[in-house]
Amino acid sequence: MGSQKTTGDQCRDYLDDRSAKSQDTVYTTANGVPMPHPYETQRMGENGPLLLQDFHLIDLLSHFDRERIPERVVHAKGSGAHGVYRTTETLDDLCLADIFQKGKECPVTVRFSTVGGESGSHDCARDPRGFSVKFKTDEGNWDMVANNTPVFFLRDPAKFPHFIHTQKRDPATHLGGGDDSTNFWDYLSQNPESIHQVMILMGDRGIPDGYRFMHGYFGHTTKLVNKKGDWVYAQFHMISQQGTKFLTQEEAATKSPDYSQKDLYEAIEKGDFPKWSLEVQTMTAKEAEDLWEKKKINVFDLTHIWPHKDFPLRKIGEFELNENARNYFAEIEQVAFNPAHMVPGIEPSADPVLQSRLFSYSDAHRHRVGVNYQQLPVNAPRVNYRMANFQRDGSMSFHNQGSRPNYISSIEPIHFRQRTVNLDKLHGHFTGEAVTFLSEIRQEDFNAPRTLWEKVFDDKAKDRFIKNVSGHMANCKKEEIIKRQIAIFREVSDDLATRLEKATGVKGYDGISGLSFNGTHNGMAKDKSNRVANGMQGVTLFTTENNGAPVSGSHGK
Repeated sequence: MGSQKTTGDQCRDYLDDRSAKSQDTVYTTANGVPMPHPYETQRMGENGPLLLQDFHLIDLLSHFDRERIPERVVHAKGSGAHGVYRTTETLDDLCLADIFQKGKECPVTVRFSTVGGESGSHDCARDPRGFSVKFKTDEGNWDMVANNTPVFFLRDPAKFPHFIHTQKRDPATHLGGGDDSTNFWDYLSQNPESIHQVMILMGDRGIPDGYRFMHGYFGHTTKLVNKKGDWVYAQFHMISQQGTKFLTQEEAATKSPDYSQKDLYEAIEKGDFPKWSLEVQTMTAKEAEDLWEKKKINVFDLTHIWPHKDFPLRKIGEFELNENARNYFAEIEQVAFNPAHMVPGIEPSADPVLQSRLFSYSDAHRHRVGVNYQQLPVNAPRVNYRMANFQRDGSMSFHNQGSRPNYISSIEPIHFRQRTVNLDKLHGHFTGEAVTFLSEIRQEDFNAPRTLWEKVFDDKAKDRFIKNVSGHMANCKKEEIIKRQIAIFREVSDDLATRLEKATGVKGYDGISGLSFNGTHNGMAKDKSNRVANGMQGVTLFTTENNGAPVSGSHGK
């Protein structure tokens, strides 16, 4: 007896299932057996116990018990949609990525989110917003895992889990930051490099008026390489064509918990499709070194921004969101973004936080969704060649590559593409010994926050900022923490610190020169004993030269 042939139309297809109406379906068990009614159970007589043989009931309850996958540790509350990206201006001179040829298009899936809150938290919390885009290009998926702020709270990667823990519930009281902000301000007061992000978070941009009205910033420095093998540093921006709108603290309190989700969904449903332009800043390696030498701006530092006057934005293309998810769980909850997902022509820089994210994201997805998460339809690449590798098996392997050899075979050889990027030239310019590195607080860390206070915030914005910070500090239980934080604000502006002292009733320290920190070296300390973080002994302060910035001799041309 011959084997039975399986045809494509006998298999379940996601797109077909996604479009099917309830009226076109038949109620079955998970293994496809039709059932007369979903509420029936097998019992020993009308009043007797249930029967273990009732697979329908066991199947129903067992799946129900497992319906929730672990929520994201960060960015748990989110919304998303699908759309299309189109390159409007070629980037051929700087990048060999196929997607950056003029006229090229690809599908995109975008997920917006808050950062610290739980899955059921409020959309209008004062919190940065995630802004992640999956570009399904002809060369594979490119993921832009961004935020709505151009900087972040830290530049040393090992701090990230610690900082996020301060955004979560207290392990003893189980209270969140709205009722007890002690942990939040404790971290910030010990890590002053967070001040730029704090200024943005507590200012008017801290609560966007829905996801449609905010920009997106990758924040990290990447490398673009062209067909000649020449490369430049780059930072990507996504600029809202709807403009930006923000809520005050009082306005946010009047909105529903799912305000941003509702606004995005309903706008797309009625054809008001939101759009963003994709833009890029670039600089050469020499310009990056000069930027540190002349202005003390470190392109590898997630707390620094590139001056737009010196490095103007260049538009590449734009994307539009024009389709809501048909099933939120399948298409938004299970979507998995990873900054390591780069296409040829886009490469990572030595930005240490980016370097750590290249590992952490895929590791989180394998835990949360499963080792074969990239086989899910929302994550699967859309390329015009049949994909193959030697990754097999594991939980929920839908496409296990048939009977093809799971090693490099001489009997059934696999095809290999010619190398397009010379990695030795692109990344081979770093030499040195292994070091234990922790960054240092310098005067330059306060330049951009000072500009925000003195030149960007108007009088009313300053008043709102003081009200936002002092209101949040009211739930901080340790006065010493507030005194230290006011000292950090004093390095930004004495006017700012004085206003906070009046609003909180707490007299802060005169500045940070007399303080030591448990999270960072203090390059502004007058006493050498205060300079080293956490009183560590035998520490070599490599930060005395460049604080982790590119320096002459570390790069090729």
